[in-house]
Amino acid sequence: MRTTGRQPHRRSKTPVIFIVAVIVLAAALTVGYFLWKQTQGVVKTGTISGENGTVSSSAQNTVEYEGSTYTYNDHLSNYLFMGIDSSEEVSNMESQMDAGQADSIFIVSLDRAEETIQVLSIPRDTITEIEVFNPSGTSLGMTDNHINLQYAYGDGKEESCELMKTAVSNLLRGLPIQGYYSMNISGISEVGKLVGDVEIVVPDDSLEEHDPYFKEGATVIINGDNAEEFLRYRDTGKSQSALVRQERQKTYLKALIPKLQEKMQTDSSFVGRLLDDIQPYTVTNMGNDVFVKLLNAAGNSTLETQTVPGEGVEGKYYDEYHVNEDELYRLILSMFYHKI
Repeated sequence: MRTTGRQPHRRSKTPVIFIVAVIVLAAALTVGYFLWKQTQGVVKTGTISGENGTVSSSAQNTVEYEGSTYTYNDHLSNYLFMGIDSSEEVSNMESQMDAGQADSIFIVSLDRAEETIQVLSIPRDTITEIEVFNPSGTSLGMTDNHINLQYAYGDGKEESCELMKTAVSNLLRGLPIQGYYSMNISGISEVGKLVGDVEIVVPDDSLEEHDPYFKEGATVIINGDNAEEFLRYRDTGKSQSALVRQERQKTYLKALIPKLQEKMQTDSSFVGRLLDDIQPYTVTNMGNDVFVKLLNAAGNSTLETQTVPGEGVEGKYYDEYHVNEDELYRLILSMFYHKI
């Protein structure tokens, strides 16, 4: 069944409510230690057709593509990180009315054998199949719409996260996702307060008109006072401003991870205080032991973020991001499979 579903935010000149997944990721990467043991890594069976060939998965976790055979890397554990555009504490969430939208979406893939991570960014305006529900929670079927809206059809808690987990897995051709972590907007300032000053070089001029302090190329300090501005703001009157904003997020992430590692090494109470402060704004099914494993792996990785390939286009009412399916197939194989 197809339906028009809910609509994304309308464009305006004011900053939209937003929380960046780089903050979600960085905050989450500060908790316990454990070698995550994964017992399953089964990719959904099915057939995917593309202009250059067919991807078909089998019970043996292999795919055939363009005359070559690939096997899924079963050393991977994949985690979904989301930034949610709600300022409410999670305990106050009850229905679709206050669930918010997943305005930043990242897959963090941990290679347990190599102890490295890869990060895949999914633009919030990606058009894909999502499941929609009426206010009483009855499914109305599937429709093509912005992926960030899938979160809004849940309860703002575990239900919303599970819906997003399914939608993202389906977008990525049945990629197994072992866990999820979401954080609402109010967690930004809490992280910034505890981490303190983070020095970055402003990567572009997307904030300069709004705030001259953020002039392109300038070396600036990001902290609890201005982190939300730097990471949230976009001129929604300009097409594809969400894609431009991602560059600021990536810049901050690269500077923030070493700062978190330094804090953990020099302040034994840092992790506990951070967790206490952000806990009211987070939803996760991941044990604390997973997070520091991710942090350690981040130290061994370049943290170059891949993005689901596609093109930002101006839709009739809202920005849309149209996925290049053939390029996505190849990216999935390069990130999550081995050629044999």
